[in-house]
Amino acid sequence: MNILVIDDEPFARKLLMHQLGRLGFERVQPCASAQEALSMMGTPGESPDLIFCDLQMPEMDGVEFVRHLVRVGYTGGLVLISGEDERVVQTAAKLASAHRLTVLGALNKPVLIDRLKEVLAGGVAQSPALARAERKIYSEERLRRAIADGELVNHYQPKVDLASGAVAGFETLVRWRHPEDGLIFPDQFIPLAEESSLINDLTRSVLRAALCHARKWRDDGFPLQVAVNVSMDNLVSLDFPDFVECALDEAGIPASGLLLEVTESRLMKNRLAPLEVLARLRLKRIGLSIDDFGTGHSSLAQLRDIPFSELKVDRGFVHGAWRNASLRAIVEASLRMARQLGMKTVAEGVEDREDWDFLRNSGCELAQGWFISKALPPEQIPDWLAAWEVRRSTFLDFG
Repeated sequence: MNILVIDDEPFARKLLMHQLGRLGFERVQPCASAQEALSMMGTPGESPDLIFCDLQMPEMDGVEFVRHLVRVGYTGGLVLISGEDERVVQTAAKLASAHRLTVLGALNKPVLIDRLKEVLAGGVAQSPALARAERKIYSEERLRRAIADGELVNHYQPKVDLASGAVAGFETLVRWRHPEDGLIFPDQFIPLAEESSLINDLTRSVLRAALCHARKWRDDGFPLQVAVNVSMDNLVSLDFPDFVECALDEAGIPASGLLLEVTESRLMKNRLAPLEVLARLRLKRIGLSIDDFGTGHSSLAQLRDIPFSELKVDRGFVHGAWRNASLRAIVEASLRMARQLGMKTVAEGVEDREDWDFLRNSGCELAQGWFISKALPPEQIPDWLAAWEVRRSTFLDFG
């Protein structure tokens, strides 16, 4: 499905594109103005299936753009976005509906990813394009069987020291190797696991496998830290710290060899149990990373209340920050704050050499992204490590 995002604010445009990417939509095109969008739509074969349009834009605002969509005979879905009063947004949505456009919803800025999911899910029945894009839905019982039968597999994305280029560790990214449907990415089954009773079994299976691979790397002479993502539901299980400690002992990995990454948007809905679990994990010397920093509601409060040892700057702020003043200010402020709190800093979404150079000059410690490597199956890690040693010494100029 081809998606068009129209917003004159670079930061808002980039954030929405990042959120759509996290939900599995890959063909997302940006436009900085309504005029640019109309020009693009006039090109044969370029008409989008879904448009996200900001209302408050210079020269041609979103309400006027709606009128032009009717003129050109647009038949796809439309989502209106604005930081204006909610009544203004609803009025614009009613106007578009009156023009017989397929309005999937209206979103207020800043756009929340959970609300974005709701709008997209509700729009499937309304928009033929979204219906075509809907992915296969799996049952709780099928996922339970996949966990039990070992169909879930770990891939690993490298984290590299920006100053030296040395590999510091790997983030664990789970995949489902489905016997009929092939490799399934986590956005198609993690929400199901969180909504059911399966997330604890899934996380514990992923963690055990990650520690086994970390043990093998150590035996091969690579004592690298492994990071594992944890869900809010893991953090309300009071026995979780003891499970992690036992898993480390069984694998023969020191506590320093494991990092648990906590996504901030799911962190503090129930305060007491997660605080106890997180405090006990830190007492056991297990590192905690605040993941996707800057995209949730209460990042600063969480930094105040929880003893995180690492801060990961979200990819939506990292890629292109070298050429965007707003993104650059956010990244530099995040890095400065983390240093003052004594936290290690990691930048996600490093996609090109310019991203790398900017982060290195900004004093960020670790980098992760496709410029370094995509997530790899464990059997490819040894070859990648050898290739990276050659690449970092001959290409990245670490002298």
